[in-house]
Amino acid sequence: MRESWKRKLPWVFLAAFAVSRWPGLMPASFSAAYALMFCAGVFFPRPTGWTVPFAVMLATDLALNCWYQFGKGYPVFTPGLVLYLAGNYAGYGLLIWLGRRFQPASQYLRLIGAGVFGALLFYLVTNTSAWLLNPFRNPEYTRDVAGWWIALTKGTGGYPETWTFFRNTLLSGGLFTGLFAGAYKLTASESPREKGEEESAAEPAPGEAQA
Repeated sequence: MRESWKRKLPWVFLAAFAVSRWPGLMPASFSAAYALMFCAGVFFPRPTGWTVPFAVMLATDLALNCWYQFGKGYPVFTPGLVLYLAGNYAGYGLLIWLGRRFQPASQYLRLIGAGVFGALLFYLVTNTSAWLLNPFRNPEYTRDVAGWWIALTKGTGGYPETWTFFRNTLLSGGLFTGLFAGAYKLTASESPREKGEEESAAEPAPGEAQA
């Protein structure tokens, strides 16, 4: 039973993440993406930990952008917005890289803390990218420290302040990391990464005398 769930869980997580991206289903910046990318780095074997999450992210981004472009009439395929999206993918790559610094057997609370920290890094990277590129030509985003601080804390007029996005980012990063990591630890006694490491440790060193 555990082996069956161990094989199914990554796809369950990916499906849950894809559904969670439906517009309006969750509050702004309250997303399973941060935890999914971090946990993919922790639990998924190479190269799946990189290729599969990015493939799902790209597919859902294309579907969402087509919906906004052709269904809502918003111009989302402009060079500035494409560059901004590339900044998001750099943040996702950072989350996977951070996950690779941990082992599946790492302490549960340590993984949650790292998931929250990864969400914080993602927020800093993507909001700094929004400030630098300024794809929506926000007048508040002046090219100085004050403009950068506004991008991180207040945002542009007429929209919710960005600190609320910061709050949602941290909360969702911790919540979904706890759910994903907890599910893995409850259903999988040995992950693909752990198995490979144990097999490597069991191999005798070159030249070692055999009993």
